[in-house]
Amino acid sequence: MDQFSAAGKPREARDFAARDSASTPKPDTEFVPGEFEHRGKPGGGRSGGTASATGPAASATDGPPALEGTAAAGPAVQQSGTAQAWTALGGDPALLARVSRERRPGLIPSALPVLELASATVAACSLAAAEFSCVRARSALLPPVRVDDGAVATAFHSDRLVRIDGRAPLTFAPLSRFWRTADGWVRTHANYPHHRARLLSALGMPDHGPAEDEAAAGRVATELAGRQALDVEEAVYAEGGLAVAVRTPEEWAAHPQRAAVAPTPLVALSRLDGAPTLPLDGPPGPGGLHGLRVLDLTRVLAGPVATRTLALLGADVLRIDAPERPEFLDTHADTDLGKRSTLLDLSSRAGQATFEELLASAHVVVTGYRPGALDRFGLAPESLMDRRPGLVVGQLSAWGAGGPWQRRRGFDSLVQAATGIACLEAAGKAGPAGKVTSSPDLAPGALPAQALDHGSGYLLAAGLLRALTEQRTGTAGSRLVRLSLARTAHWLLHDLPAAETAEPAAEPGALEAPGAEQSPFDQAPWLTEADSPLGRLRYALSPVGFGPAGFAAPSTAGSPRDWARITGQVGGDAIEWI
Repeated sequence: MDQFSAAGKPREARDFAARDSASTPKPDTEFVPGEFEHRGKPGGGRSGGTASATGPAASATDGPPALEGTAAAGPAVQQSGTAQAWTALGGDPALLARVSRERRPGLIPSALPVLELASATVAACSLAAAEFSCVRARSALLPPVRVDDGAVATAFHSDRLVRIDGRAPLTFAPLSRFWRTADGWVRTHANYPHHRARLLSALGMPDHGPAEDEAAAGRVATELAGRQALDVEEAVYAEGGLAVAVRTPEEWAAHPQRAAVAPTPLVALSRLDGAPTLPLDGPPGPGGLHGLRVLDLTRVLAGPVATRTLALLGADVLRIDAPERPEFLDTHADTDLGKRSTLLDLSSRAGQATFEELLASAHVVVTGYRPGALDRFGLAPESLMDRRPGLVVGQLSAWGAGGPWQRRRGFDSLVQAATGIACLEAAGKAGPAGKVTSSPDLAPGALPAQALDHGSGYLLAAGLLRALTEQRTGTAGSRLVRLSLARTAHWLLHDLPAAETAEPAAEPGALEAPGAEQSPFDQAPWLTEADSPLGRLRYALSPVGFGPAGFAAPSTAGSPRDWARITGQVGGDAIEWI
């Protein structure tokens, strides 16, 4: 399908006339991405049911890349992960025929279909980027999207593969781990100094400084071994720290937070007003986002992955952190590629005034904190849109916007522990493939990558791109895009097609193809190095992209393979737009 004017799209190329220079939509240019019949609903479930048949069935591993549409042919056809993600984004299913995938089974070995999640989120993001590039360039030709599982698997480990002058990154602090309790297990997160201090305070333990945490771990283990897991969870939460009792899938299924999260969309896109679309100045440039201004108020890892992707596609992304809580250097080196970084005190009048100056010409604001946490700074979505009509706001949280845990802090590792993923990964290591059960007696496991973070990040970027597209081809108005790690976990657990063969989970940090006869996966084709203000930086290339195969230089017909800007110092950039 070479024409972008397929089902649900404008009948003529002229219908792509962008609204960047017009404040009021014209009837003859309206294109509503949703004006088509969904032949299946997102998240068909592994047990079958009706689903979309918008593209050819996936091919075998050998041969040409598979087109992304349905997972397999048969009486009960289930949507592929890419089709599910694209449907959740409100995309036209006919466009899935432009997506192909180079399959490399086993690159992210897990008891769950993690590789399917990873490739699906990258494919959906790439397709959303290609779609917006056409709208921005007023073109009727949608460039092809090719997703390589090798690039995807490498990028999903980017936080572990980054190197500064050859030094490996620090991932989890000594007090961030699983702990045995009197009745099960608990998972803590104490990477940030304030979370670490609150954990120790909740346990009534002395704080001798981070340098003594290795020794303190033994005392913490002894303390927690005599406590109930749920009691620890509540005590640490009350102190403002982070600890979650490890639950089986069955226990999570009975939890009220799961009941609140499960019915919500994987990607929630909503139009909050009828404000005119904000114009984008200048040519679209390679990737299509030149001139787009993005305020990035996110933290590890999902939010920064989303905004890093927008920066790859040409957006001017300004990362803002509080002066007293700058991002960790290793995380900054990996997730702030292509961005500029600054420090701003939003609790001060001067800081608020500076933020208002930035907001006055921003197109997108992305936040990565629990719902309501930033409201006191005037960063609630509705408040932002009141001051900047036409804005697109992305909001990412751990547990979702509703339910008893909506105000709780959370990270990927904690969501894995709460939702039953940790138990399933433990069982996947202990039992034969295909016979995965869960038991609280097994030491919990973890996904071989921070897949909830990375996957949610690419979905968030895709949602923002689709919101920008809908503003210019459908109905104008400010847009809100919402995701949560818990909802992505639900997708992984219940809706994605099962892996062709269940593979035992690798040890944390490993990135190898499963099986003793297979050699380790070579990530070299998708890693690069460059000199930076931080030192010699090695980093993973983005798996997101579109355009003809083999094009030598970035152009409006394709996306860049690497970021135009290398990571600088934390907070080292001016508080202004380029």
